Amino acid sequence: MTARAWRVDQGDVRVPVCRPRLPPADALLPYLRRIDSSQWYSNWGPLVRELEARLADKDGSGPGGHVVAVAGATAGLTAVLLSLNLAPDTLCMVPAWTFAATAHAIVRAGLRPWLVDVDGEAGALSAAAAQSYLQRAPGPVGAVVTVAPFGMPVDVGGWELFQAENHLPVVLDAAAGFDSVRPSAIPTVLSLHATKVLGAGEGGYVVWNDPDGIEGVRRVANFGFAGSREAAVSGLNAKMSEYTAAVALAALDSWASTRPQWERVARTYRAAVAGSAADLPPGYGLEWVSSTALLRLPPGAIEKAEDALVAAGVGSRRWWGDGLGAHTAFLRHARTDLSVTETLGTTVLGLPCWTLLPEEEIQQAVQLVLSVLPEGRERDR
Repeated sequence: MTARAWRVDQGDVRVPVCRPRLPPADALLPYLRRIDSSQWYSNWGPLVRELEARLADKDGSGPGGHVVAVAGATAGLTAVLLSLNLAPDTLCMVPAWTFAATAHAIVRAGLRPWLVDVDGEAGALSAAAAQSYLQRAPGPVGAVVTVAPFGMPVDVGGWELFQAENHLPVVLDAAAGFDSVRPSAIPTVLSLHATKVLGAGEGGYVVWNDPDGIEGVRRVANFGFAGSREAAVSGLNAKMSEYTAAVALAALDSWASTRPQWERVARTYRAAVAGSAADLPPGYGLEWVSSTALLRLPPGAIEKAEDALVAAGVGSRRWWGDGLGAHTAFLRHARTDLSVTETLGTTVLGLPCWTLLPEEEIQQAVQLVLSVLPEGRERDR
């Protein structure tokens, strides 16, 4: 992992790449008073249960989902994998284009990450590609963890078919997917970190249309306990506190007004890059929103773009660096050729993205990037 790939905002940053905005104190106060009244602070308290019910019913579409709230998405992903009761040291297929937490969870669950490459257009692992990889796996594969990159929707139906045909469990890491995820037969893990479109500081949840499966995750997240003080299965402490639930509930209360703010940012970016040599993720701002605005640049342009942004005091970030394959912690793990992931690491740049970001700052950030592209400002057709 190069130092350049992890360069973060330094110096006189006038426009930060990220500026989280959680619910204000007045919005939290009614929930905090309920905590004071109940004197219930953790262990599946009333606010956590209310949050789970509201998250399960948040859009009213598709088959009913079942939700368990967790302390964080990494802990939630670990709990899901532990609940599958896989043989220790089994391979777990995972796309290399993801955040380090995905692989950390696999390791903590006692599995071995097997890093595979992603599709160059979507930046995601498809079920069809996973099927092909299975034919040349370096050992028995016990599960697949696929990823919804930065909240972009994935073909869940294809993954459901893959899971059924191969009798191989699939888990979806959709940490940033609050706006796009729907309940399915694939257990899906989401984050409520402060940097996400719906943030609670920390925290996360698992949604799954399998009630027995979700209770298995709940058991693992509670030290392996289920109705007694006996640890029936291997577990961990991944419970969400009542205080985290209070922030999440207050954030949910204002989601109807928060989402249009994220959509405004996305649509402004889309208008600013129209016709240029830079690309945005498919459907971003049109079908789904995210707390990251990612420009896909031509090869060889990213460092010049970063330099131009730094000179103007505008923050940027390569959010996933060069992918899992470049992290020292994962160098020993088996992998396929990762050329697409490596290309993404040197062409995908995150620009400022937060709800109150002025439109003129978005336009300036895009103009700074476009000014250094080798093809000039117009897309090469």
